[in-house]
Amino acid sequence: MTAIERQSTVRGAGAAPYSFARLHSRDVDEHAARLSAWDQVYEQLTPGPFEGNLVEVLFGGIQLFREATSQVVHESGSGRAGAYMFGVPVASEVEGYHGGRPIRRQSVIVLRDGQELDLRAPPKLDLVAVSMPVDDLGRYAREIEGRDIERELRGVRVVSPPPERVERFRKLLLMALESISHNPEKLQHAAMQKALGHAIFAGVLDVIGPDCDGVGREPPTRSHAIVSRAQDYMRLHVEDPLTIEDLCRCLGVSRRTLQYSFREVLRVNPVSYLRALRLNGVRRALKAADRQCGSVQDIAARWGFWHLSHFASDYRRMFGELPSETLSRSAYT
Repeated sequence: MTAIERQSTVRGAGAAPYSFARLHSRDVDEHAARLSAWDQVYEQLTPGPFEGNLVEVLFGGIQLFREATSQVVHESGSGRAGAYMFGVPVASEVEGYHGGRPIRRQSVIVLRDGQELDLRAPPKLDLVAVSMPVDDLGRYAREIEGRDIERELRGVRVVSPPPERVERFRKLLLMALESISHNPEKLQHAAMQKALGHAIFAGVLDVIGPDCDGVGREPPTRSHAIVSRAQDYMRLHVEDPLTIEDLCRCLGVSRRTLQYSFREVLRVNPVSYLRALRLNGVRRALKAADRQCGSVQDIAARWGFWHLSHFASDYRRMFGELPSETLSRSAYT
């Protein structure tokens, strides 16, 4: 399901360690697991076969990557421990959401160690990003620009700098990835790593300028707050026969408000989201099972699907294969 086109690692005497990987996957869970040192879960929300592409470079504590996905997914979990992540869309006609804040093409996503990853990716996500140790960026900012970057970024999830600065940052990351992709071995030289690392630090401080202080600190939108509470409730009662009425009573909102909030934040209605949540759960259970651990019917029933033929049809529409095919493949892996 996953193809690793190329991967290089150098740890020999006199060579600086690095790694480079280009990955292609047709499985949303495998794709989510491929980003090094991230703990994340992807839930596919729109039907159709999934395709994901990832290019990743690791050197000197810096992680540089470009990620593309073919379906709307909701990403939850956490990023690298002790690190900041800064990401910008390469191209996006439809906005996404991160931590309740809209993401547009001129937005910069910020994720700090300890913050929860809460990203609703747009259809055909294409994101270029860099992750770096909090201490390293903080030290560079103090010594080179006399800035307290940790204070500036406290509580920030999305910033909207002037478009020309976002464009410079996007071009810097894309150019670095393209250069390394053509010749990964250049990273075995410590001088190369130092020069590229400093260029990336400077690029981050340029795009997150002092005048951005306070941008993105506003609380999540009301729609996101409603959806977040609904998601928590759904996950706790995922095996129960929930209805829209149950959610409205629990959250204290009208049917219209609930429907609008889900459409705005996740681009699906509440019923479709709950079905997608259950289908993704079944798929993970099927991939973890073997023929001695349960049948498709048993696993589907544990996730609240009582009509097997309707379930199989929904599953195939969502993932492009029958649940029996997923289970059969897991028995031989």
